[in-house]
Order: sequence, then C-alpha cells, then structure tokens
Amino acid sequence: MLKLYIGNKNYSSWSMRPWVLMRQAGIEFEEVPLRFDSFSADSRFKQRLGPISPAGKVPVLTDGGLAVWDTLAIAEYLAERFPELHLWPREAPARARARSVCAEMHSGFGALRGACGMNIEARLPEAGALIWRDRADVRADVARIVAMWQELLAGHGGPMLFGRFTIADAFYAPVVMRFRTYALPVPEDVAAYMDRVCALPGVAAWIDGALAEQDFLPFEEPYRTGR
Repeated sequence: MLKLYIGNKNYSSWSMRPWVLMRQAGIEFEEVPLRFDSFSADSRFKQRLGPISPAGKVPVLTDGGLAVWDTLAIAEYLAERFPELHLWPREAPARARARSVCAEMHSGFGALRGACGMNIEARLPEAGALIWRDRADVRADVARIVAMWQELLAGHGGPMLFGRFTIADAFYAPVVMRFRTYALPVPEDVAAYMDRVCALPGVAAWIDGALAEQDFLPFEEPYRTGR
C-alpha cells in the first residue's frame, strides 16, 4: 500500500497538499504522522525521516521500495500511477495551465508564506489586519492569487479552479487555510470558492484532524507565544 509521511496537520501546508489530493480522489494510502519537535539534525523528526528521504522533509510518498518527495513530484507520480482518475485536467491546454499555477504556488508567494504560516486551529484576525496594513508584499501575493482564482473560476465555470477537483485545488487548499486564519480580505466570489474547498470531504477531514491534534508548538506560533 502507498504510505504518505506527513507532519503536523495543523501546521504542515506541504503535507496537506498530497494528503487532500489522495483522500479526495479516493486513493487508498496509509498515513504516517511525524510530529514536529524541531528541525535540527538531531531532532526526533529528522531521525525518523532520515532513512526514508534524503531530503529530510515532509511529505514523502512511498510505494514499495520507492520514495517520492516534493509535492509536485508526488502529484505527478500519482497522476501517472492512477491515470483513470484524471488528477490533472483532461484537455492539454488546461493541463498546462494547471501545472503552471501549481508550479507558481510551489516556488512563489514567499511573503504570504512567511508572514501567514498555516495554523488551522488558530483565528488571528488582529495579526492579519496588521500584516495587511504593513506588508505590501503580502497584499501583492494575495492580489495575484485572487486574480488567478477569479480568472480560472470564470474560465472553467467552477465550482473548482478547473471545473472539477484537480491537483490545482489541492495545491491551493493551504492558501485557503491561511486566508481564513488571518481573515485576509477577499472578494465574495473568492470567499465562496474558499467555502467550497473547505466543504470538500478530503479538506474537511484534514481540518478535523488538525483540530483534534491539540499539539501547540511554540516555534510554529509567532503570534501566540503567550499561550
């Protein structure tokens, strides 16, 4: 059986992508959680992960003796392993566009990532308001994402970015979590898309798992260090 090694659901946006993709697509897998303690070389997290992946990061997908790391590589592997599921859009132009927006998410939006770390359990509107006021780079990242989502939803008729659920929606699900946690302002059509994403069974299951963890990690909580 496929195994997916993941970090804490509350914090690990990278782990969320393939987990949601597989769960939503109905791909059976064994979940292997690796709790974040720290990311130093001698941490328990690194010690457990080291024999599985030389990259030393989650997520990692294993299939028998094969280990696949990096979310884009995992998504591509799953798309090839399960072609009947059409995890990418069916039409070649749409597939190319979906790969482009996933690659943009994979390598970009550093300001949003850095200022608004994923924290599903938290509600941090005050922090979000200050970030929105003071960080033009975050506002620029949000504006780009909003414009992208609006264009794709209008071009493909919704309810998901490419009409039906694809890898692209899984890749942007952690962004939905960030927008919600920090109450970042978005237009009504984008807010409606976010609600639809959160209602997906795969996403709802991840959120439930994150809320059940109750595992407060101070180094992941820059806005709630007094908790």
